Amino acid sequence: MQDDLDSVADQLDDISERLADLSMAALRAALDDADGDGSRPEIDKRIVRARRSVDKAAVLLRNHSTAGMI
Repeated sequence: MQDDLDSVADQLDDISERLADLSMAALRAALDDADGDGSRPEIDKRIVRARRSVDKAAVLLRNHSTAGMI
C-alpha cells in the first residue's frame, strides 16, 4: 500500500512543479503587461495556494508518521 501512496505522492510532486511553472508564467505575463498596475495577478495567488495544498498532500501520503507536522 505504501508503494502506491508513494507513487501518487511522486505524481503530486510533478503537479507541484507544473504549478510552479504556471506561476512563473503568470508573473512574467504581468510584468510584460504595459497596461497592468504592477500588482501580483489574482491567478498567481490561486496557483500558489493550489501548489501549497498539493505539496501538503504529497507529504501526507509519503509518511503518515510526519502527517501532524504540517
